[in-house]
Amino acid sequence: MSPNRGAPAPLAPPAPPGRGGRRATARVGRFGAVAGWAQRHRWGALLIWVAVLAAVTLGSTAAGSAYENNFALPGTDSQTATDLFTEHGSDQAGDSVEIVLKDSQGIDQPKAAVEKMLAKVAQLPGVAEVRSPYVHASAVSEDGTIGYATVTLNGKAEAVPKEDVAKIIDIANGAVSGDLQVEVGGEAVRAAQEKGSPTAELAGIAAAVIILGLLFGSLVAAAVPLLTALFAVGSALGLIVLASHVFTVADFTPPITMLVGLGVGIDYALLIFYRYRQELTDGAEPAEAGRKALDAAGRTVFFAGCTVIIALLGLVALGLGSLQGVALALALTVLTTMAASLVLLPALLALFGKRIQRHVLKHAAKTAAKGKAEGRRWRALASAVQRRPLPALVAATITLLALSAPALGMRLGFADAGNDPKTTTSRQAYDLLAEGFGPGFNGPLVVLAQGDVAAGKTVSSALAKTEGVAAASPAVPSEDGALSTVFVYPTTSPQDKGTADLVHHLRDDVAPELERDTGAKVLVGGATAASQDFSETVSKRMPLFIAVVVGLSSLLLMLVFRSILIPVKAALLNLISITAALGAMTLVFQHGLFGVQPGPIEAFLPVLIFAIVFGLSMDYEVFLVGRMHEEWERTKDHSLAVREGLASTGKVITAAGAIMIVVFGAFMLSADRMLQEFGLGLAVAILMDALVIRCLMVPAIMQLFGKWAWWLPAPLARRLPKVTLEAPADSPPAGRGSPAL
Repeated sequence: MSPNRGAPAPLAPPAPPGRGGRRATARVGRFGAVAGWAQRHRWGALLIWVAVLAAVTLGSTAAGSAYENNFALPGTDSQTATDLFTEHGSDQAGDSVEIVLKDSQGIDQPKAAVEKMLAKVAQLPGVAEVRSPYVHASAVSEDGTIGYATVTLNGKAEAVPKEDVAKIIDIANGAVSGDLQVEVGGEAVRAAQEKGSPTAELAGIAAAVIILGLLFGSLVAAAVPLLTALFAVGSALGLIVLASHVFTVADFTPPITMLVGLGVGIDYALLIFYRYRQELTDGAEPAEAGRKALDAAGRTVFFAGCTVIIALLGLVALGLGSLQGVALALALTVLTTMAASLVLLPALLALFGKRIQRHVLKHAAKTAAKGKAEGRRWRALASAVQRRPLPALVAATITLLALSAPALGMRLGFADAGNDPKTTTSRQAYDLLAEGFGPGFNGPLVVLAQGDVAAGKTVSSALAKTEGVAAASPAVPSEDGALSTVFVYPTTSPQDKGTADLVHHLRDDVAPELERDTGAKVLVGGATAASQDFSETVSKRMPLFIAVVVGLSSLLLMLVFRSILIPVKAALLNLISITAALGAMTLVFQHGLFGVQPGPIEAFLPVLIFAIVFGLSMDYEVFLVGRMHEEWERTKDHSLAVREGLASTGKVITAAGAIMIVVFGAFMLSADRMLQEFGLGLAVAILMDALVIRCLMVPAIMQLFGKWAWWLPAPLARRLPKVTLEAPADSPPAGRGSPAL
């Protein structure tokens, strides 16, 4: 966890072997001073958090949210096309909803009922225009059994209230009768569909309570970390709603924030609480144990939280629209959970300290009576790894590389209605349109010709003859006549690789030739092209993002541990756990393992998962290696340091990891595909990190490094500043150093 672990109080019995003593007059550091204030003013500290939670909740309720899914990428063809659409008054600047009809006898049979339904839709708020399939022959399939009406909205899909879209769905469903099937499709419909109850959040909380109860054997002890996390997450959610009025925050941010906040909040509180429990076992009184726990574990939480925040803020530099708002929201959540762990948790420990102390000492007495030593199983595991470090390392590495391999073929994109559950109306509409008009109909490319009407006609004619194009619409001029819009329907579905290849072919080969022939500027846009632009931009910018985050994190570790090899090891192991998570996501969601609907991986998830997991992995790295460093400074016996480090931290690392896994895994219960991918990726990454990497690979590598693990070239050591976060100068026992956390 952090330095100065597990020392006895002044009048306690002698410390267990390998843990050392502590000066009776140890000076309290700044984190301990904060804990002391919270303990003395326990009710005041609790009331402050209650007041903050109430204030932000009431404020956010009154202000309402201003979420916006903005993935605009200035400079790309698709974004330039959208801007020109808006500038020149093209109808294509807005969004639409399709009401899809199917009747085995032909859609002319229920014409009267359908037109009556469309007339009602045209009167709804949020509807600008309704185009009937009976007026436009192109809106009816060749066999006459499938047709669609286009409902033009008076704004972008994300700007139209979901209640207005729900009314369209209800009225359309009311026309269903006999052989007539009516489905409603479009992005606005997908957003308005009911996503289900908060099953994921409730399941995550319930699982966390069970694991904490099993770990500590006490309801009160289990409740303290959970209460800390809930206060922090509740406050953060209200702050994010308020922040959405200032920053661009996506509407999928709250559920991500909820579960990430729960996982991180419980994790941080658990690290401190576990140290508090050890201090009680060593004989400290509750107040003293709280101060000592914050002095030691509080530094780990502070360092780990700062690392997560740095990684998340690195996403802001990517410039990826509302993803910047998601990163800021998550960074704010981590900051709030860190503050709650350092201020609210000591107050709760002061309130329940005596009850927790009685339970802890009773449990310790039973354990001692049975002759069981703390951490004996983890010590045995460490000894087994130390005897055969190379085989253990090779086996673990092969496992992680095998799981990572599918990530090499990962295809980024955005899920569309074709990935929705088959029972939803958006998926039914998608399938009917593909059946009646071909797979490319659900993802048309919108080609813009900036020139005269003749140029638009030439562009339309040329595109219709292009390989990979099923059909191209006539050129539609804008209101001012400066633009012409052509809808291009690929022969392949929106997520098919052939569609991506067609976009490149049109931009790289067809458009330049048309521009030379017509003198018009030709741009390929539309939702399908915009999705591809976003995915490719993420792929191009991700290496720089990774380099910045890894570089800054490695520098912090080098300052903390005064070592060259440890930061390198940490960076490589963190990267391999992340690639393993991406490989698992690719297997399940791209290749359809376990019967999941195949599709691309959401384009922004890899960078988001990287930022979160890389930061969280540092928790366990500092926790485990910090304890090893503590033993190394005390004994100068490297093998003993590795063994005792794992023995002392293995239990809490796996418990914290288990909580993270079940909380993140609860995302899998969501009806939203993006949240399912996010949950699986985080859960797999934490599973690999907490078990395979921290419990097998780190001890093996540290054993192989030997004393060189703590080597720092003398010239560099003289120039680098020593990082200390208020570690008291006279608190370590004689002959015992600690990493400055």
